[in-house]
Amino acid sequence: MKKILLICSIFLAACTFQTKHRGYVFPSDLDDVASSIRTTAALRDKIGAPQAKTLYGDEVWIYYGADENYRGPLPKTYDNRTVLLAWVRGSRVVKTQILRDADLPTVKIADGETQIPAAIELNAVEELFNNIGRFSPAGLGQ
Repeated sequence: MKKILLICSIFLAACTFQTKHRGYVFPSDLDDVASSIRTTAALRDKIGAPQAKTLYGDEVWIYYGADENYRGPLPKTYDNRTVLLAWVRGSRVVKTQILRDADLPTVKIADGETQIPAAIELNAVEELFNNIGRFSPAGLGQ
């Protein structure tokens, strides 16, 4: 009985629950705050600098925050995911949109790796002989 209790206690100790916040910590009244923002200065003051800005088309500032949950040996899960999008024109905020868990699509990461076109794959021996003569001896300054 003592052995079973010991094994159970070790198993339960490995199943700790931990939550880490990733990205922005948005205020609890984000809807009200976002609707009152009219300038980029106010946006930077109330939310902060954006994590990303779009390169093409309308300038959109993107803010993201989520809770990352660890439950022992189980895979990580994310909840309370929130994305704030702010369309900016000059120093004016034209429009804001808030996306939460239900609004965000589920993205499945593909298994495997992406092949690089025209990549040269060498084995360990080829790599070794390929590097001969590439490096100068120490102290020669070449």
